[in-house]
Amino acid sequence: MKQLKMKLFESKSLSSVDDEPKNGRVTGYTIYNAEQERRTVRNDLPSLYPDLPDKKFDIIYADPPWDYNGKMQFDNSGKAENFDIDKKIFISSANFKYPTLKTKELVRIPIHQIAKDDCLLFMWTTNPHLEQAIQLGKAWGFEYRTVAFIWDKLIHNPGQYTLSNCELCLVFKRGRIPRPRGARNIQQLIRSPRGKHSEKPHEVLESIEKMFPTQDRIELFARKKPKGWSVWGLDVREEHYSETIITDVSNVG
Repeated sequence: MKQLKMKLFESKSLSSVDDEPKNGRVTGYTIYNAEQERRTVRNDLPSLYPDLPDKKFDIIYADPPWDYNGKMQFDNSGKAENFDIDKKIFISSANFKYPTLKTKELVRIPIHQIAKDDCLLFMWTTNPHLEQAIQLGKAWGFEYRTVAFIWDKLIHNPGQYTLSNCELCLVFKRGRIPRPRGARNIQQLIRSPRGKHSEKPHEVLESIEKMFPTQDRIELFARKKPKGWSVWGLDVREEHYSETIITDVSNVG
């Protein structure tokens, strides 16, 4: 199994930025471009993704690392009329936290190879990536069915049209719904405070367990190893756990 590494790629300092702003307008993007490059986390694997397991699964749970083309979030000081060159104005960017993948890269991961003939895919998507998420599910060999979970974060983010309060977990189907089934009264709406960046509420994973308690389950792009699940992703790489990247933890107490 290949060893995984992630690193921050160093870039030139802020003072060496020589890109001329378009139309003479100075923005946070033009000034802090080099800083963004320096802080961007990239996948240092020789290939696009680590090896997938040989095993096939009934339930696949995925939170893809959607790419935002380097988009940064700014506070009001990022506006031209308020701009202060000496102030670090940007708040965050997804690729400051983890290596992101464009949709054209995500579709290349052969998830269909680890899916049983009867399999469900639960996939998180951000609202701007809804169309891409449906395309990705189809590319992985699944048919879009419905919105499985709506996560009310009990806080809002800025948006171009309305304030953003919720995130969606879609469900896709391959073949038939795996049997035997468990709970049939699971609520779609989850109200849970937002935690760390991109961290999803544990209630969703627990709800899937109740719905399919006896099935083989795997979490893709996982950050930790929940009991009863196999995991795959950069954050569960072998140097963290002294194990293989794919770890079946179904018997771990």
